[in-house]
Amino acid sequence: LHVTDMSWKRISHPSQVVNVGETVKVQIIKINPDTQRISLGMKQLMSDPWDGVEAKYPLGARYTGRITNITDYGAFVELEDGVEGLIHVSEMSWTKKNVHPGKIVSTSQEVDVMVLDVDADKRRISLGLKQCMDNPWDAFLVDHPVGSELEGEVRGITEFGMFVGIGPDLDGMVHINDIDWNRQGEEAIEDYNKGDTVKVKVLEVDVEKERISLGIKQLGDDPMAGGDVRKGSTLTVTVTEVASGGIEVELPEGLKAFIRRSDLSRDRSEQRPERFAVGDTIDAKVTNFDRNSRRVTLSIKALEIEEEKEAVAQYGSADSGASLGDILGAALKGDEEEGKQ
Repeated sequence: LHVTDMSWKRISHPSQVVNVGETVKVQIIKINPDTQRISLGMKQLMSDPWDGVEAKYPLGARYTGRITNITDYGAFVELEDGVEGLIHVSEMSWTKKNVHPGKIVSTSQEVDVMVLDVDADKRRISLGLKQCMDNPWDAFLVDHPVGSELEGEVRGITEFGMFVGIGPDLDGMVHINDIDWNRQGEEAIEDYNKGDTVKVKVLEVDVEKERISLGIKQLGDDPMAGGDVRKGSTLTVTVTEVASGGIEVELPEGLKAFIRRSDLSRDRSEQRPERFAVGDTIDAKVTNFDRNSRRVTLSIKALEIEEEKEAVAQYGSADSGASLGDILGAALKGDEEEGKQ
């Protein structure tokens, strides 16, 4: 009488079921004349607890069971004599992802579980432990809806952002592009270290994917929103760097832009970056502005062309016989007289 045929439930030693000298009723399972062995069974005289198991344990139902065995991949729970289900390690905790099951539950412990899947043919029941606990992402969203602000500790910094602790077991991600409005993320993230306390704004909570997106720059208004930076506008900017291919300038909002050599002047002889110095203030026209990428394209040349067109429209035309020099001279004279007034 093998131990596996004594009872439908898990038996670790025959003494749990029978005693020496005891009279028991058994069924002959197999006779092997070659080995002169007779295999007997006791559980075969009892009804199989797996019969009709799908009806007894519907999906989504909750039960209380006892932990009978713990492995690297999960823990077995006895729902009734002879019927055990497995809590896979991935269904044990909402937040503890890489922890051995033995650190979450212990043998003989009673636990509440939810039925996730039943396969009567394979005699398998999949159970969930975390499904009987509050989902921390749901709870977080209730306490901290999108747009709310809170403080947390920087728990890790990566090349794509930083993780901020926003609870005992929850982390949120501040993407590298959500740190500063004006500076590149690679530069802005250097201001932070692991262990720093930072204030953040909740941008998105994805309960299904268990992700919380946070932002630091969103704590303040976008300096570009409703500002003077728009295509066609004229800005006064400050030169911050002179290079062979053009000049780098800083906008009033703190953004940086690069004016290419070909856009430094309409006159090719004046398209020399070296005629500018760091600290110079110059006027330039916005020829393109992408708010999403926060890229501004400026051109002094475009501004000169625009001013010339305005002068022609105001002081002369191609049919008047006046030269361009006459027109510009008249424009300058008009500006001087207006200044005297």
